Amino acid sequence: MDIAVTSSTLLLFLLAFVSTSGASPPSSPSLRFQYINPRNFTAAAAPSVPSSTTRRPSLQLLHRDTVSGTKHPSRRHAVLALASRDTARVAYLQRRLSPSPSPSSTSSVESGGTIVSHGSGEYLVRVGIGSPPLEQHLVADTGSDVIWVQCSPCSDCYAQGDPLFDPANSASFSPVPCNSGVCRAAARYSSSSCGGGGGECEYKVSYGDKSYTNGVLALETLTLDGGTEVQGVAMGCGHENRGLFAEAAGLLGLGWGPMSLVGQLGGAAGGAFSYCLAGYYSGEGSGSGSLVLGREDAAPTGAVWVPLVRNPDAPSFYYVGVNGLGVAGERLQLQDGLFDLGDDGGGGVVMDTGTAVTRLPAEAYAALRGAFAGAFEEGAPRAPGVSLFDTCYDLSGYASVRVPTVALYFGGGGQGQEAASLTLPARNLLVPVDDGGTYCLAFAAVASGPSILGNIQQQGIEITVDSASGYVGFGPATC
Repeated sequence: MDIAVTSSTLLLFLLAFVSTSGASPPSSPSLRFQYINPRNFTAAAAPSVPSSTTRRPSLQLLHRDTVSGTKHPSRRHAVLALASRDTARVAYLQRRLSPSPSPSSTSSVESGGTIVSHGSGEYLVRVGIGSPPLEQHLVADTGSDVIWVQCSPCSDCYAQGDPLFDPANSASFSPVPCNSGVCRAAARYSSSSCGGGGGECEYKVSYGDKSYTNGVLALETLTLDGGTEVQGVAMGCGHENRGLFAEAAGLLGLGWGPMSLVGQLGGAAGGAFSYCLAGYYSGEGSGSGSLVLGREDAAPTGAVWVPLVRNPDAPSFYYVGVNGLGVAGERLQLQDGLFDLGDDGGGGVVMDTGTAVTRLPAEAYAALRGAFAGAFEEGAPRAPGVSLFDTCYDLSGYASVRVPTVALYFGGGGQGQEAASLTLPARNLLVPVDDGGTYCLAFAAVASGPSILGNIQQQGIEITVDSASGYVGFGPATC
C-alpha cells in the first residue's frame, strides 16, 4: 500500500508508529511507504499532548552544537564531524562491551562508563550544582552510572565553557567519608580509596581511552529546571580530569546502576525516566528535547512496552530484545538469534544516546540496505557515499520522494501485550549530508560487538525507561 502525503498532512506521517504484532495503531493505516518533500521532511513534528500532566523534575536536552555555538562551514563539514565522533563512540562501546576486552581497553570501571572524549556528548543538560547553584552543562549519558563535575582547585583540567565549580562556595557540599556505604557502593563503579589518611572517599574513573576523572566523592544538591532541588546526590568532584569536549563541565550518568541520578532517586520516582531527543538535522544544532525524571502516575496510554535485557557483564547499559527487521512492511529473512545477547555478554542490542547512527551486524545491514534500496523511489539517482554512510541519493530534483519505512521487531511485549514493533518513518532513516540535496541511509554495519540503537532512530519519539520494572516504552507522545 502506498500512502500519498500532501504538504498539509506531511508532519502527521513523520511520526513513528508503534504497534503490537499483527496490529496497527487505532485509526492509522499500516505504514509501508511515505511520499515526502526532501526539502522539509526532517522538520520536527508538532509535539503531541503528554499522557499525564503531573509535574515531574525535568531538564532540557540540548544538542552539542546548540551549546557550543559551533557553526560548520557547510552541512558536509557537520556530517563529517558527526561521523568522526560516532566512530570513536562505537569503537569505545566495542571495547567496553566485548566479552573478552583486551588489556589496552580495560579500565578501572567495573561496570558502566562512557568514552570521555570528542567522541561522546551528543546531548547535554543544564544543571545547577551546589547552594547557591552554579549552572553547568553536563553530558547526559544513558551508558554511565557516575555523576561528576570538574572542581576547583583543579591541578589538571580541560577547558570548559562554564566557570569551574568551587565546593568552598557551596553550603551543601559534604565530602563522603571512607567508611560510608556510599563510598563502598562507588567502589563498584570506580577505583575509590582513602588516600592521604584524610578520611575522605577518593575516586578515580578511567574510561579506557586515556580519559579519566579523579577527585573526591561528595553529597551535593542539584537544581533542575523550574528550581526543583534534588538534595544529597552522590557525585564526583574532579580535581584531575582529562577528556570530554570543551563546553561540558562533567557528566550526568543515567545508567541502570545505583550511582546514576536515576538510581539515586528515592521513592516512587526511583529507576524511571523519560526522554525525547529533538532532531538536529532540520537546522544545524537547532531544537531541544526533554529529560523527565520519575514515572507517570499511570502508564502512558498507547505506548508499546518492551522488556529491557540486563547484561550482567555491563549492568549499566540498557539492552532491548530485538529479534528482527522489516522494510516497507515486509519482514527480512535473517539468521535466528542474530541480535541475541550471548551468555558471555557479547552481542545484543544496546540503546545509546551517545551514538548517532544505528549499527547492525553485517548480515542484517546488508539485507536492510538491499531491501531499502529496492523499495526506494524508482529511478532516484544514487550519490557517492559520505564517510560511514554508503547508501546515498541525489534528491535535488525531486518535489516528492517515495521512502520505505523500517521496522524493528521485538522479542516480547509488556503490560499484557504480545510481541511489539516500532516503525520508523523517513526522518529517522535519512540524513542530509550536504547543502545540495544528497540524503543517506542512517544505518551502518558493525563487524563485532553489540548492535546499537542510535539517537537518530530515537529522535522525535517519547522513550520511557522504567528499569525498576524492567521495561522501556516507545511513544505515544512525540517531540
